[in-house]
Amino acid sequence: MLDGARLARESAPTGNPSSPHSEGRAARAALDAARDRAAAALGLETREVVFCASGTEAVNLALLGAGRRLPAGRSVVTWEAEHQAVLGAVRQLRLEGRAVHVLPVGGGGFAEPALPADAGLVSLGLANNELGTLQPVAEVAAAAQTQGALVHLDCCQGPRWVRPPLEVADLASFSGQKLGAGPGGMLVARPGLRLQPLVFGGPQERGRRAGREDVGSAAAVAAALEEGARGRDRRSAAARPLAARLRAALAEVGGLLTGGEPRLPNYATAAFRDVRGEDLLLALDLAGVAASSGSACASGSLDPSHVLLALGLSLEEALGSLRLTVGYDTTAEEIEQVFHVLHSLPRHARS
Repeated sequence: MLDGARLARESAPTGNPSSPHSEGRAARAALDAARDRAAAALGLETREVVFCASGTEAVNLALLGAGRRLPAGRSVVTWEAEHQAVLGAVRQLRLEGRAVHVLPVGGGGFAEPALPADAGLVSLGLANNELGTLQPVAEVAAAAQTQGALVHLDCCQGPRWVRPPLEVADLASFSGQKLGAGPGGMLVARPGLRLQPLVFGGPQERGRRAGREDVGSAAAVAAALEEGARGRDRRSAAARPLAARLRAALAEVGGLLTGGEPRLPNYATAAFRDVRGEDLLLALDLAGVAASSGSACASGSLDPSHVLLALGLSLEEALGSLRLTVGYDTTAEEIEQVFHVLHSLPRHARS
């Protein structure tokens, strides 16, 4: 968690923002300030900000909230390599009778801008959460807008490293965890766009999300957005050669590099044949290196990476995915340590 976000969370008032007493008024003031700060960090109006409990909730509110209001004959469109939160929401819409198109991706994990003629709501990630691949957001958004379709941009992965182009999106979802804020999330909804709520009750969040607001999480998300915007280009430039060194190490020990360019500057991903991702993770963890295999939301699952399967990799390769990422404070010395750790892994754990 970022230091500024931790401080914002810990110092937030604990009262109910809907209560009229002094503690409630203090909480309301802090919540309003967090909304102002989040909007300013992204160049938005405050009324566009909806605080949520997580990135997954923000994605679901965007897709179910807008998808259930689409006119008859309009479909929901996404791609096979999108996050499970997106794919799960569109599966639910399909169960409810909505037309859904889940399109294939290319070998690098890129979405093609060609859309079905009936597209009404298009959901695309800013960057793929497993590969770091930066998607052709402007091209897809232009195609969607030509057809009069809404655009949902899943910004849960990437805004700490690249500026999210919210000017082309009607909806955008953010994850507090991925921002460095800890628990929490946020949805951006353009003015005038009506959403069907997921939770019914009070008028909180302009009627789009009932229930008591989590002031601490809102303050932390706002602080993380501010901190992420400051020095983003500098941090990205510093991370790029470190990630390239990691990719070189993965290739040298037999990994098949995955994803494509352009990608997030801090990502290094690979797939290994004849080895399971959890074996690699255990060996790396014992050496003091924190890594991931597939999505963190699917940790504990022995299923192959749906992203790598969408890229056309074999079942064995998809079971052997490995993701290493550079952080704000990662040093060249630490990268060299990882380089040597990868080379010293037992052969059965890497090939």
